Amino acid sequence: MTSQRITLPALLVVLCACLVENLSVEDSFSNGLNVSLPEPRAYIPDAHLLDFVYHNHEEMTRFLRATSARYPNLTALYSIGKSVQGRDLWVMVVSASPYEHMLGKPDVKYVANIHGNEAVGRELMLHLIQYFVTSYTTDPYIKWLLDNTRIHILPSLNPDGFGVSKEGTCDGGQGRYNARGFDLNRNFPDYFKANNKRGQPETDAVKEWISKIQFTLSGSLHGGALVASYPYDNTPNSMFQSYASSPSITPDDDIFRHLSLTYASNHAKMSRGVACKTTSPSFENGITNGAAWYPLTGGMQDYNYIWYGCMEVTLEVSCCKYPPAHELRKYWDDNQLSLVKFLAEVHRGVQGFVTDVSGTPIEKASLKIKGRDVGFQTTRYGEFWRILLPGVYKLEVYADGYIPREVDFMVVDQHPTLLNVTMQPAKGYHMYNLLKTTTTTTPIPRPPPAQESADQIQFPE
Repeated sequence: MTSQRITLPALLVVLCACLVENLSVEDSFSNGLNVSLPEPRAYIPDAHLLDFVYHNHEEMTRFLRATSARYPNLTALYSIGKSVQGRDLWVMVVSASPYEHMLGKPDVKYVANIHGNEAVGRELMLHLIQYFVTSYTTDPYIKWLLDNTRIHILPSLNPDGFGVSKEGTCDGGQGRYNARGFDLNRNFPDYFKANNKRGQPETDAVKEWISKIQFTLSGSLHGGALVASYPYDNTPNSMFQSYASSPSITPDDDIFRHLSLTYASNHAKMSRGVACKTTSPSFENGITNGAAWYPLTGGMQDYNYIWYGCMEVTLEVSCCKYPPAHELRKYWDDNQLSLVKFLAEVHRGVQGFVTDVSGTPIEKASLKIKGRDVGFQTTRYGEFWRILLPGVYKLEVYADGYIPREVDFMVVDQHPTLLNVTMQPAKGYHMYNLLKTTTTTTPIPRPPPAQESADQIQFPE
């Protein structure tokens, strides 16, 4: 991409143009994210491309390639790297703008099969891709989501482990680890304790991936329980794993609980909090703090949150890790609504641009919500997003060569707040009145009402 100077007025013109095209749809909304998603419409996958069976790596690759070829305006397929045994770690982007970042619109992701023998999430991701692309022209909610969000789906982070796992095995560790015997969800840098485990190709690929794309929201799909587990996974107080552990609370605990409840409450069974086994714990409302369940070092969700400000929740979607294929349809029906509604929560809170006095975007400005010590940064276009519940907040903004700013703003429930911040150079600062801060509610098209019917990674060719 050719580098060029983009001013805030130019950014806003483009952003407004993107929004105006959907204003006629927005007229039919009134309650924003509070609007109920229509009942899941009948989803019948094309059996020639995808059925409710397990797919090995070659079959998964063929499906992804075929889908990308069939829906070139909605999908883009790329690999973030290779597994130990040389299998591509495929990511499918599903969006109305799949090959390029949509200005002012957030990037979100799902990652599944990080433990190779936890196979349900892998298949759910393939069906979610199929559901999105086949629903875009018929389902107004899906069209709204894809028009306003760039969704990255990584169906299998551990294809080597999956390759040696056995269908019908509900417990045990065969296939859990990568080909070198490492647990990938214990292989990331950790905030609370030094993690001395040698980095693996799969986790190194994820670290490189999320350093290049500014993800705002993420879900990691697992199996073996039925619960939405949120950060922190680790705690400074624990020396060993224990089921009698204490919560390790983040500064954004209210947001993480809300995101987890969004998934659990839209799931067919999760919010009931029923234990998978008599010997397993039960979870009130189907959610738990990760460390309160059991602490772990080197988890992916803590890494996303602390290092990059991406709010990731671990989604345990099946009591059986690798259930028989004939049960996959049931798991899809249980999770379909949750998978969609969870992603839509990215359109809640505050978003905007940070620029200098000439309107030039400031890249990698450091931002923090006052009182919440985990920060985040702007993109190369000066954009930022933060999921927040309704309330009054103060945004702290820091950038090299500029005077720090503190800006008050309010978040409402119906739509995100658009907050644009202008930074004054640290040198020659003498005209404070030149500083401008605008706070508005951006008219992003909202999801439609219920209906009666059921930065850049190189893309391979």
